[in-house]
Parts: sequence; structure tokens; C-alpha cells
Amino acid sequence: MKVLITGGAGFIGHHLALYLSSLGYEVLCVDNLSRSSPEVINTLRRYGINLIVVDVLDINSLDVIMSRFKPEVVIHTAALVSVEESVKKPEEYFRCNVLGTLNTVRISTNYGVSRFIYLSSAAVYGDPIKLPVSEEHPLNPKSPYGLSKLLGEEVVKLYYRMYGLEYVILRLFNVYGPRQFLNPYSGVITKFIDRVSKGLPPVIYGDGTQTRDFIHVLDVCRVIQLCVSTEKVNEVYNVGSGKPLSINELADLVVRVSGLDLRPTYESSRPGDIRHSYADISKAVKYLGFKPSVSIEEGIKELLRLKNT
Repeated sequence: MKVLITGGAGFIGHHLALYLSSLGYEVLCVDNLSRSSPEVINTLRRYGINLIVVDVLDINSLDVIMSRFKPEVVIHTAALVSVEESVKKPEEYFRCNVLGTLNTVRISTNYGVSRFIYLSSAAVYGDPIKLPVSEEHPLNPKSPYGLSKLLGEEVVKLYYRMYGLEYVILRLFNVYGPRQFLNPYSGVITKFIDRVSKGLPPVIYGDGTQTRDFIHVLDVCRVIQLCVSTEKVNEVYNVGSGKPLSINELADLVVRVSGLDLRPTYESSRPGDIRHSYADISKAVKYLGFKPSVSIEEGIKELLRLKNT
């Protein structure tokens, strides 16, 4: 089966490309490389994954690629993904995450793609009014990022209603794992691992009692593959561990696994951050057969080991 992955040189995208390729799928990645790294590009090259440098905002180039490759499934991972950055650069987020999704959906429809898998975000829910957060929870994003992902969902659903494009939407909670890019807007686990590996204490924004649901990128790849083959389509699924972890607990875990004697430092909370969030994954468990397999402690040990090698 031919699968095209947008954002295929991104964090989730390149892990997905490697995973699907290992299962025998014919994978093509497209990416503008704006949020990639030499390590990721070299990893894709080493495993023989085809990568074409193109921006999803360039609909003409997408058209050419689609006409030549003719994928059966498109997995749209390309996105800007920082809540904090989106507050500062909302225009960039709407352009990439909404128009980029529209372009990809349009071209997929034009070339008869049989299934479109869209990676959305738990940020579409905003501050939860009930925990755990199910797919039926009200949608009330509190950042440009969250709104841009919700609008992307609506684009996908619209093209199903208009043209019958089969879809699966996955609302990802906090994804972490190897080769997650370190920059000012990186995920909290990546930042904690980087500082602790240098002998520095984790930096916590706010009081640290805020909770998140962390899911390893390999588990995300597994659930996406289940979506490629499932009959339960035209649905939205939460993807997380189903377990809350406070940022204080996360910091303590990273420090404990490292074996160092460190105490976190605290700074002011950031705009757009949500206080508490964890997923109700019962729908994905029931209909997709999804079961998270990598515990947070296993994941942290893996990252510290890789950082120190």
C-alpha cells in the first residue's frame, strides 16, 4: 500500500515513516524541513525512506507529487505545534495548519485518495470541564494553535460531506520520544531531558501542579497504523495514555531516573497553557484495538540513555 506522509521529516512524521516502512508500506514523505534536523533527515536516508522537499502551502507542487506517486492513504502530520509560539505568531499558524490542511485535502480528493488521516490535538478542547476528556467534550480552544487544529478538523469533515473523502481524525495529547527537536518551543519532556543531562535542574512554568497526558511516539505510530486498516472510519479518536501526570511528578521522575540530586526551578506560567488534561481513550481501545505499550518511566529511561550515548 502506498502512503504519503506530510511533515514526514518532522518528529512524529519521521517515526511514522520508519514504522510503516518496517511493516512493508511504500512510504513517501514530503516536508519543507523548517522544523526538521540533520539527524532526522539522515535517519530517513539511512533507512531508504523517500523524502521530497516541498511545503504543503505549495499546492501546485503537491499536485505534481500526488499525480506521480498516487497514494492510497495520506497521513497529514505537517503542522506548527507550539501553543506559546502560536500566541506570538497566529498568522503563521492559521496559514500552515488551516490552509496547509485545505491544500492537502483538496489534492487528496482530486486524486482519489481512499483515506485521509489527520493528526489533530487535545488543544481543541481548551480547559476541560470534565476529566478524563472524551471525544464528546465541548470544543473550546484557548490558543491560536488549538483553534487552527480545530479548523483543520472542520476542513477534513467538510471534504467528506462534499466529496466522500474517508477520514480518521486523531486528537493527540502530549507526544514525546527520541529525536524530538530542541528549540524554545519544544515539549516539556525534551526540555527536562536536555537540562538534566547537562546537570541542570528542570524549569517548571507555573506551580507544577498542572497535569498532562504523555504518550510515546511509538504508540502514536501504532494507533495511526490501526487507522490505516480500520473499518471504523469518519470518526474522531483521542490518543493518549489515559493517565494524568503532574509536571512536578514528571520533573521528579526525570531527576530520579538520572540519579542526580537536583531540585526544579519555577518561573511564571505561560499564556494559553491549560491547567489539567488527560484523555479518555476508551473509544480508541474499543474500536481500534489501541493499547498504549510504553510507560512514562520506560520512555524517560530511553531518552536519558540516548542523550548520554
